[in-house]
Amino acid sequence: MNPSRTKAQNYGGIGTGFTALTVLGAAWLLALPNLTVAAEAGDLAALQAEAKASFRDGVAPFVKTYCTECHGDKKRKGGINFLSALKNPGDSAASKRWKQALVSVRTHDMPPTDADKQPTEAERQKFLDWLAQLKFLSPKDPGPFVIRRLTKVEYGNTLRDLFGVDPAVAQELPDDVPGEGYLNTLSPLQSEQYLAIANVVLDRVLSPEGKPPTPVQKRLFGDTPKSGTDLRAAARKVASSLARSAYRRPPAETELQVLLGVFDLARENQLSYPAALRLMLKAVLVSPQFLFITPAKEPEAGQTIVPLDDHQLAARLSYLLWATTPDAQLSALADSGRLHEPTALKAQTKRLLADPRSRALFDGFGAQWLGVGSLQAKTFDTAKFPQMTSAMRAAMYDEARLFFDSIVRENRSVVSFVDSDYTFLNGTLAALYGLEKSVTGPQMRKVQLTDANRGGILAMPGILATTSFPNRTSAVKRGAWVLEQVLGEHVPPAPANVPALEKQDQKQVANLTLRQRTELHRTNPVCASCHKLLDPIGFGLENFDAIGRWRNQDDSGGAIDAAGELPGGKHFTSPKELKAIIAARKAELTRNLTEKLLAYALCRQLEGYDEIVVDQLMETIARDGHRMQTLITEIVTSYPFTHRHIQQPVTALVP
Repeated sequence: MNPSRTKAQNYGGIGTGFTALTVLGAAWLLALPNLTVAAEAGDLAALQAEAKASFRDGVAPFVKTYCTECHGDKKRKGGINFLSALKNPGDSAASKRWKQALVSVRTHDMPPTDADKQPTEAERQKFLDWLAQLKFLSPKDPGPFVIRRLTKVEYGNTLRDLFGVDPAVAQELPDDVPGEGYLNTLSPLQSEQYLAIANVVLDRVLSPEGKPPTPVQKRLFGDTPKSGTDLRAAARKVASSLARSAYRRPPAETELQVLLGVFDLARENQLSYPAALRLMLKAVLVSPQFLFITPAKEPEAGQTIVPLDDHQLAARLSYLLWATTPDAQLSALADSGRLHEPTALKAQTKRLLADPRSRALFDGFGAQWLGVGSLQAKTFDTAKFPQMTSAMRAAMYDEARLFFDSIVRENRSVVSFVDSDYTFLNGTLAALYGLEKSVTGPQMRKVQLTDANRGGILAMPGILATTSFPNRTSAVKRGAWVLEQVLGEHVPPAPANVPALEKQDQKQVANLTLRQRTELHRTNPVCASCHKLLDPIGFGLENFDAIGRWRNQDDSGGAIDAAGELPGGKHFTSPKELKAIIAARKAELTRNLTEKLLAYALCRQLEGYDEIVVDQLMETIARDGHRMQTLITEIVTSYPFTHRHIQQPVTALVP
């Protein structure tokens, strides 16, 4: 791609001031739906009334008595103010406050032990019980359909599948920021980049003026019309075909008229028929209908919640599992109007998962969930860990990918992510396992493990490495990762004024092990509440060094003490015993993964009624042994995935 191309070249060389961005702006006006937020009470009315009464009689008095003195308008310790949450207990901001309080109250960290007033166990339990009812304050609502831009990977894959070009054509676009949602705006710079990429695609798939058409050009534009043919009618057929493929649905008449307007303007400026089609194709490539996943139909007057149409559902499914546009079979099923049927939707989900392209689910979701997407860029002390080469990092990533893929393809239980007796290694990575004699060469392969301390994501070198510092392990980071990413617990950020271990008095800690130095944090009351949850888990993984090798002594030469205790009196003395305790928490493992994958699928954070949906999903998933494909198909057929609520139209659309 040549970034020095002039604007005239990028916009097609028409000297009338017409640009492809004009088409982009016009098409934006057609791309977004006319929506309003719904508030249905339905059969939730009784549960909502019970939740409100419980809040009024038990929770509000509890919070006013034990919490607001330190977390109110006068004092906001930790930046938390519960007074606003008391006024609107069911809104999303308040829900976050209640979830923060849940862990602290359940573990007896709040109120602090030195507080003048302490709740009885009955009061404490009443507060915790109400938090389980919080979701019932939300009306039945699937939430908004996020009209999002294709990610860099999705955009490249879509260009490959539609036009046969290398996905690397999109490599100059900025990398996407991980998260539960995607940006839905275009900056001027990005608009320029999309125009430049469109030019590259056209140059690769279309022959120069006067040359025989390429095979791709024939497929896109059809045969050259004979003399006397109505060229505009021919262009309309081409526009309809191009838009059907690129927009992932049949185009609306208004959308076709926009494309034909580009064709007409090109012909008025003396461009040949093939050149006018070329410009029309460029307009397709920079249109929001192509760059964004958009609804196809306007809702009927008075509708507040609507099901996704089949084409929108096909796109949502395909980009979730394949990170690319729907294939012919999925598109045909959408055209027939049968894709929304649960049986058909589940069958297509299983078909897509069986295809090699379903690797995209790991690259998009799994790598983000496990944190291994940052491996290549993570800094390590090269003198201490010379093994962390690019090849080693790639092998670590591939181990996690192949392991994730095996659980999905073989429809294993979610518990297998924690408790497993196999992994995938090559000669490079096998050295970290001490298996370099039995596993050689660059090819990744499935390897049976005999050491019960190994196996599963908790003992996977790539994950152990990403949760370490550049030169040493971190019990805190590893503990936080297990709590948040595996068990779905909320871990508050560390206070800003707590010094790192490296800033401790070195004379005082000279003869202490890393565990003992870390435990010094507990002498600070501000730190103690969190560290008594984080540290035991992290210490249970201390036998693995900063890049995942087994060790019996830490860097100071002290013996590793991997013993610990989790809430509920669960004791362990080794990684395998810690894994067994966590693997036994099937419901929490499954719920956490369900919530994270549902949020990823919806491209937004979960809130309100989503929690009721997750409750319903959990029942079905548990009945089938917590199997991964069941989890995925239940998400794909869930109410929020297949429906959307209507938003008010956006007025400022053109970037």
